[in-house]
Amino acid sequence: MPWGQIGAVLAVLVIVFIAGNLWFHFVEAILNQLKKWLFKNKKPTAWHTLPSEEREAKEDGRS
Repeated sequence: MPWGQIGAVLAVLVIVFIAGNLWFHFVEAILNQLKKWLFKNKKPTAWHTLPSEEREAKEDGRS
């Protein structure tokens, strides 16, 4: 395979990669806007709850 063809294939792969990234970010932006419009008043839920420092100290007996 000559260097010109290798360069052309790499250029096409780079263009496909960039187009894919742009498409992904475009779709994500649209989905985020839809979520904002549809769920305006809903607060996001925490994935996990961490114990507060006071409760942790009481459980450990540190007063």
